[in-house]
Amino acid sequence: MRVKKIAIIGGGTAGWLAANHLAVELRAEQDISITVIESAEIGIIGVGEGTVPHIRKSLQKFGISEAELLAECDATFKVGIKFIDWLAPGQNQAANSYYHPFSSPYPGGLDVTAMYLQNAADMKFSSLTEVAALADAMKAPKKVSSGPFEAPINYAYHFNALKFGQLLARNATERLGVHRKQATVVDAVVSSSGDVDYLLTKEGEQLQFDFFVDCTGFNSLLLGGLYKVPFVDKSSQILTDTALTVQIPTDPNGEIPPYTLAKAHAAGWLWDIPLTNRRGVGFVYASSLMPEERALEGLAAHLGQRPDRLSPRKIGMRIGYREKFWHQNVVALGLAQGFVEPLEATSIFVTDLAAELFARNFSPERGTMAAAAAYCNQVVAYTWERVMDFVQLHYCISDRRDSEFWRLNTEAAQISEVLAQRLAMWRVNPPKKSDFFSRFDLFDVENFLFVLYGMKYPTKARAMTSNEVQVYVRELNQVKGLEKALAGELIGHREWLSGFLAAYREMQRK
Repeated sequence: MRVKKIAIIGGGTAGWLAANHLAVELRAEQDISITVIESAEIGIIGVGEGTVPHIRKSLQKFGISEAELLAECDATFKVGIKFIDWLAPGQNQAANSYYHPFSSPYPGGLDVTAMYLQNAADMKFSSLTEVAALADAMKAPKKVSSGPFEAPINYAYHFNALKFGQLLARNATERLGVHRKQATVVDAVVSSSGDVDYLLTKEGEQLQFDFFVDCTGFNSLLLGGLYKVPFVDKSSQILTDTALTVQIPTDPNGEIPPYTLAKAHAAGWLWDIPLTNRRGVGFVYASSLMPEERALEGLAAHLGQRPDRLSPRKIGMRIGYREKFWHQNVVALGLAQGFVEPLEATSIFVTDLAAELFARNFSPERGTMAAAAAYCNQVVAYTWERVMDFVQLHYCISDRRDSEFWRLNTEAAQISEVLAQRLAMWRVNPPKKSDFFSRFDLFDVENFLFVLYGMKYPTKARAMTSNEVQVYVRELNQVKGLEKALAGELIGHREWLSGFLAAYREMQRK
């Protein structure tokens, strides 16, 4: 039997990413229709406003121009994440920060980590790239002359998540032929084969399809609710479980940081994401270790406001993932599949990768699904495990011990065997490419290097030959030269965006 009708239950970023990926991969299959079923009654989380560079590839694949994204989604550029207070306070408070940029830590293609380790007391690991100084100077990563999706500095975006979902929806329906239906799905009926046969809606309809993509958020209506696929709970590894979020208007002429700010506090951390017209700020914390009143006070203090003037949105976070994301004729994506707190912008990243993996391995012939499902389930479970490791890394290697939260994350941390083995190895030798043997390690050696040595991980320094020192110094000097050159060539982030938006609107008028 052949799949001809695919239903995606739930819109938002996950649903419309799935719709675009499927529509592109199945564009030659003329007898297949894709329908996104959205409910006017059920809202979306809509706070995933940070991305990683992979999103640029997906946008190009979908046929969405960078100009559309920037103009329609209040978008700004993101060259990485600036971490503050993830280490214990020292004599020099200003030094307690580091960058995880999207650039490579290998100047000229060379691994110069040995040079850093010999000079760790006086050197920031992020100085191996040109990005940190340019980000602090509020420079845009693109030149005025840079082409679409191109720049001298690798970058991603911050954007309004609601508007991004709307952009994906327009592209899917207007350019890729995806159908759209308003209905509230409340249940589903399973056939004798074990597959979902049809959906039941609040409006009294029976909607029959051949395949179903569950994008119903934390409810996980089909995969979790109907099929009871077990949830792999990771709350013992990632202790944060709640976020208070607000949106703050900004000065239309003020500078725009080209990075996400991630500032640690006594029971978690705080994000601050700049868009063209506002900031999205979220206070992430472990509710068992900090009452909501104190969390609100912390959020207010960061914003310089009184707590009673704020009305934040409270979001509970269930950390973990479904044991399988593909079961029978159902695939779950987005929050219906799994979630880890928003550190390192993992949510959209994993959703995008899983949607692409599913779309590329999907076959309309039912007889081929079992093998594809088994493979995809294995890949996605591995991906989630390694993502959990990377997020936990930020906590477990900290030297903070000033609260119960930090003591639990360090002295009593429950970490995976893989991460424990890697951390033991990295006390002797720094990470190398061969330590990451799967392409589904979404965060690999370069990402780990920035976090490990941004947080002063104590890898044993090794001796270097005089020739190595000479070569490494030359490469680092070239980084400084590039940094100086780009500082003169790149304009301010706000200036670049303002100039682009003015030019875009002028073109639209013509």
